[in-house]
Amino acid sequence: MLSGTGKARTLVRLAGSAIRQKAVCNCAAAYGTDVFRNRNSDGMPGRVLLRNPNAPVMQWKRTMFIQTQDTPNPHSLKFLPGVTVLDAGQTMDFPNVSSAQCSPLAKLLFRIEGVRSVFFGADFVTISKVEDAEWSIIKPETFAVIMDFFASGLPVVTGANPNNSTQINEDDDETVQMIKELLDTRIRPTVQEDGGDIIFMGFDDGVVKLKMQGSCSSCPSSIVTLKNGVQNMLQFYIPEVVSVEQVTDEVDKMAETEFSKLEKQIRQKDEQSNEKS
Repeated sequence: MLSGTGKARTLVRLAGSAIRQKAVCNCAAAYGTDVFRNRNSDGMPGRVLLRNPNAPVMQWKRTMFIQTQDTPNPHSLKFLPGVTVLDAGQTMDFPNVSSAQCSPLAKLLFRIEGVRSVFFGADFVTISKVEDAEWSIIKPETFAVIMDFFASGLPVVTGANPNNSTQINEDDDETVQMIKELLDTRIRPTVQEDGGDIIFMGFDDGVVKLKMQGSCSSCPSSIVTLKNGVQNMLQFYIPEVVSVEQVTDEVDKMAETEFSKLEKQIRQKDEQSNEKS
């Protein structure tokens, strides 16, 4: 025999159960699913299950939160997806779409109109745009591409090795070893924070030859960075260093040619749009 209070609690529980059951049935009807109630081992009703026999099995994944970070280069933006892109300390530069054949992610990013180059760091992706392109258009598309790619589980890079220009080799003399050590420990981490990298290309007659990548390659202040930052530090620790020079290679020249073509196409589209309006 239940007391008045016990009866009231029972009625409340029954009412709550009926409301939940109705809500589940309404949800099931809305989505065309079937309602099933499993039973516990003691035969008592258990939790309600929704099932659509014709629906694919869905796996819920955590939504990726992508942050952006400005760089000293107004035409480059750093995207931080919150996951590992490359191993710690590694970078890869894709100055044009031809160089991106080894990276499924880079190839997808180059499909976004206005993207000039792509650069990968350990935990970031740097996108450099052509001058006339708008970040308001490129950013949402970049977010979507990065999010979809990492949800796919595909490798970021296939059949290629990240940059290892500062790796010390057995045939490096003492001066070159010191240059590489300083670049790797003091200079490259700072440059990578700005969405780029510095590649050691050689040391000849006191001249350290370096190649700028990522946001640094097209940055207006890259020469200042080399002379006032890198050159001063190397000369302070290594007296043999006379100067630092920025060098380019055939890939850079090809990228510059493709960049000029892309800028021309964008200008033509803008002119056509203005004529129509």
